Amino acid sequence: MTSAARPKRTLVGIDLYRRLAEEGHRVFTTAKARELAPHVGIKEPYLLECLHHLQQDRWIVPLRRGLYALSSTTPGVHDAHEFEIAMSLVNPAAISHWSAIRHHGLTEQVPRTVFVLTTTEALVPRDRGSESVSPPGGCRIGGITYRFVQVRPQRFFGASRVWVGDVRVRVTDLERTLLDGLNKPRYCGDFGEVLHAFELGAERLDVERIAAYASRMSAVTSRRLGWALERNGISGPV
Repeated sequence: MTSAARPKRTLVGIDLYRRLAEEGHRVFTTAKARELAPHVGIKEPYLLECLHHLQQDRWIVPLRRGLYALSSTTPGVHDAHEFEIAMSLVNPAAISHWSAIRHHGLTEQVPRTVFVLTTTEALVPRDRGSESVSPPGGCRIGGITYRFVQVRPQRFFGASRVWVGDVRVRVTDLERTLLDGLNKPRYCGDFGEVLHAFELGAERLDVERIAAYASRMSAVTSRRLGWALERNGISGPV
């Protein structure tokens, strides 16, 4: 390929990048790029090559096979929020554990990992086109580790959609977040961090809701909940 061909190809790729940005597709699939490609003069045989060179020139960032995020190369285009990326990596998905504790304002610590609750039926990306993570159970993209906590489908509950910046993502609610902390404190800093979160969230806690949630989880989690509520002087139908 001649040196004159690449600038022309890159220019066409930038047109695709701009079209994706204009339509709000900061995270996009190959299928979405294929849908928009004809509008900017990219023919089907050249689409994958175009995406390859956009990636090489750091206009886009690969997340996993067939999934990309726009980089903030163009003024006015912001990097996709890590929660937005998390939502695109698995389905179903909810921001959970220590990330949710931080979201609810129950810790001053800044987790270095984004925790994502999903189901055992979901296809979890593991180091596919991204940096490796040890121990297994997640992937690293753009310097951020995404850790997937898989539960049985009947235990995927207690999450709601909220705005984070200008995107809507699903985050476990206060009650489910605290229960997840009791169930797996290692994913929330440690047990002391979970107890501190209970203290900070006590006034906002819906005791009936958290008791109902606990009845759908393990007996160990229910016993820990009873102890944590008693420790904070909270009474209710536990």
